[in-house]
Amino acid sequence: MSRWPMVPMRDLFQITKGQIGIKAATPGDFPLVTTGESHLSHIEAHFSGDAVCIPMVSASGHGHASIKRLHHIQGDFAVGSILCACINQQPDRVSTRYVFHYLTACKDTVIIPLMQGSANVSLKLADIEGIAIPLPPLAKQQALVSSIDALADKARQVNAHLDAIESDAERLLAVFFREAIHDAPLRAMDKVAPLVRREITIDPDASYKELGVRSFYKGTFQRRTMTGMDYSWQNLYQVKAGDLIFSNIMAWEQAITVAKPEDADCVGNHRMLTCLADAESAVPGFLWYYFTTPEGFAKIEAASPGTAARNKTMTAPALMAIEVPIPPLKVQQTFDTLQAKIAELKTKHAAIREANQALLPATLERVFN
Repeated sequence: MSRWPMVPMRDLFQITKGQIGIKAATPGDFPLVTTGESHLSHIEAHFSGDAVCIPMVSASGHGHASIKRLHHIQGDFAVGSILCACINQQPDRVSTRYVFHYLTACKDTVIIPLMQGSANVSLKLADIEGIAIPLPPLAKQQALVSSIDALADKARQVNAHLDAIESDAERLLAVFFREAIHDAPLRAMDKVAPLVRREITIDPDASYKELGVRSFYKGTFQRRTMTGMDYSWQNLYQVKAGDLIFSNIMAWEQAITVAKPEDADCVGNHRMLTCLADAESAVPGFLWYYFTTPEGFAKIEAASPGTAARNKTMTAPALMAIEVPIPPLKVQQTFDTLQAKIAELKTKHAAIREANQALLPATLERVFN
């Protein structure tokens, strides 16, 4: 790219600050460009043309300069007041989308160093006007844009394909589960997965890795590691792989999970209700799935009375009284195997999505740097 002439933005674009505060916008027929990934709308358009929109205020603030994303937009549109619109004035010389891709790829080296301020880090219009763009012939710009957009479209197609596969798998799992629990007998939790408390005698000099449960069925996380002397009033209980765990204060927000093998060395405090499924009658993953269904979660909500988060506590007796469907053990095991295979599939898909997400930025960097 060093052989291409460098042309300042002011020679190619009309650069104007956005004219509407995001919160002051009135939803309407025209797209409103914001710093978010998707456009909002407004009742009137303030700009018309082919434009790159650049945030003028740091995405992170607190004295740190950062920009998450730029936008390319065409037609009639509005722009939030914390961005600027760079409208193409030389379409016979420059492709707006080419400049969008260039600035996206090089924002960390071309735009962010221009941001100033100790608290509210921001850009000036004059700074943007002075940004120099490497300008190959228009045909070359268009060819680059075509290749980059084709790659981005292919990545979107791959992600959509993965989404469709996962949706089909989830539907299959749901159908299997509905059939499994149809006419299955109901048994109380204290009969099939009673509460278990493996209390630990705290050694002041020992270290303990404390486990937490994420809301919205997001699994466990290791909260912190502390020495025994730091536990002045809490009791600690050992967690084992396969434990069905409920947060007694956040179960109403779906803080329910099954302990993983890597959780086996961790401890939980008194707010974690750990249940041990009876190996002869229940599979923990099957029970967990039941509590993710509308029917199962409604029972969790009913066992967590109150109107505020801090008061919506589920007691151990209330949990133990919940009745769950118990089909034959073999049926539960088959379902759990299918559930594990789908989880494995999603893990593989996540790796593909991560590689997909990195592909376009890496390609842009190779092209422009």
